Amino acid sequence: MLGVFSSSIVSPPEELVAAGSRTPSPKTKADALVNRFLKTNSSAVSVQIGDDAQLAYSHANESALQPRLFAVKDEIFCLFEGTLDNLGSLRQQYGLAKSVNEVVLVIEAYKALRDRAPYPANHVVGHLEGNFAFIVFDKSTSTLFVATDQFGKVPLYWGITADGCVAFADDAELLKGSCGKSLASFPQGCFFSTAVGELKCYENPKSKITAIPAPEEEIWGAKFMVEGGPAVLAATK
Repeated sequence: MLGVFSSSIVSPPEELVAAGSRTPSPKTKADALVNRFLKTNSSAVSVQIGDDAQLAYSHANESALQPRLFAVKDEIFCLFEGTLDNLGSLRQQYGLAKSVNEVVLVIEAYKALRDRAPYPANHVVGHLEGNFAFIVFDKSTSTLFVATDQFGKVPLYWGITADGCVAFADDAELLKGSCGKSLASFPQGCFFSTAVGELKCYENPKSKITAIPAPEEEIWGAKFMVEGGPAVLAATK
């Protein structure tokens, strides 16, 4: 899965900008990244959302245990990869039908977060149990919300393209070609919200998250660390 957002939606994280500046490397623009994804993934689907956001996904080489799902409801777009172990109880919690799947559940959870402010974002994500990564874009408010499970079972990466867009994908090699060293593994057990304005650990929301330069030989330019958490919260394949 792939999500690309212009700087009008999300400001490029300073840590990734710095990583790319330390080790300049070839990059491409966001359009080239999306086109490469579409060409290399059979039956890929791309959704353009206004002028500043684009989502794309494919079921090619999909794991039966970690399916990729896409849904739109009330101008809220969501890409979800993985499965929720407590989907049944979450349906009851949010008053949803038994037919509701993970991606629709996440949309409804996001709506609860948005409409019941100041409902804590860490509570919403913290109630999700299972293996997952998701990207939510609310067109009505131009809000981006991204999260991964606490064990990093579903890999997610983020980087900055040549034209300053922030891109998220489950394929590090895909992003490397467009983001160079302005690339990192999205830290497990964390969420990023443009409404909050920063990266947060949902288990320990008061803990500071910092990025350290990655060794030159690694694919990415930085690794994110949560204060008081595991030494390095970086998903690996």
